[in-house]
Amino acid sequence: MNMPNSNVGAKGKKASPFPYSLYMYFIQLRPRQWTKNLLVFAALIFSIKKSNMDMLFHSIAGFFLFCFVSSCVYILNDFVDREADRQHPEKRHRPMASGAINPYGALLLGGVLLVFSLTMALTFSPLFSLLLLVYFLLNIGYSLKLKHVVIVDVLIVASGFVLRAIGGGLVIGVALTPWFLICTMLLSIFLAISKRRHEVNALKTGKGAHRKVLDFYSIELLNQLNSIVTTATIMSYALFTFTSGHTIHLMWTLVFVLYGVFRYLYLIHMENKGGKPEKVLFEDRHILVTVMLYAFSVALILIYLE
Repeated sequence: MNMPNSNVGAKGKKASPFPYSLYMYFIQLRPRQWTKNLLVFAALIFSIKKSNMDMLFHSIAGFFLFCFVSSCVYILNDFVDREADRQHPEKRHRPMASGAINPYGALLLGGVLLVFSLTMALTFSPLFSLLLLVYFLLNIGYSLKLKHVVIVDVLIVASGFVLRAIGGGLVIGVALTPWFLICTMLLSIFLAISKRRHEVNALKTGKGAHRKVLDFYSIELLNQLNSIVTTATIMSYALFTFTSGHTIHLMWTLVFVLYGVFRYLYLIHMENKGGKPEKVLFEDRHILVTVMLYAFSVALILIYLE
């Protein structure tokens, strides 16, 4: 796609016409990564027998509020990393790294979105608003310092998914079982480790120039970590299906979890994918169908067999 010409902007580049510039600010929010926030609906799915339209509305609102706050995190992260991103084969095309938008204009947009999101969250639940703030502050720590600390960086990325799951329960007023949260945490660590493996493999030469922490990882270490987490994830989910307080027929959904994890491992090791889980979800038909069948089967079992 040819980019339109522009007027003078930062670093001697031309500033794009308004419609294109507005589009690039929207791209800066990383809407493609909003799929990660679908985890907010997990609490609604597992409470489907007692759900109502108000709970559905609250879940949808919680989803978008998490999208906005996560976009604020992406803005801050890209602002901090814009120089390093210019050395990355893919990330150099991001709006800030490429100079398509003003970095400080993006920060202003992020600030407005953050205030709006926290204020709106208060109308649903003070605890939900607090959780969004904790999520944002945790990711500030990640962007500024913690992403350079080996192992901790992976755990911080994974914790974001756990907070999404908890937030989904808070916004509709239901409690999530410990086993469900453990499963979410382990699956999130699995995805975070897979992302690091992809980065290490893609940036074998000069990998530390983009992200210093990659110098402390190796393919062998990440493979071993993933083996441990994969085993723990499957065992934890199997235990969850029997101890969640729902019907034991949830055990039949284990087949989708097994296939989904195995398929992802295949993509990681055989097709060198896994750097962007949200991209894999839509580009790999097997993963997409598995996720859809899993959600459908859980809803069906809880409605008719519980």
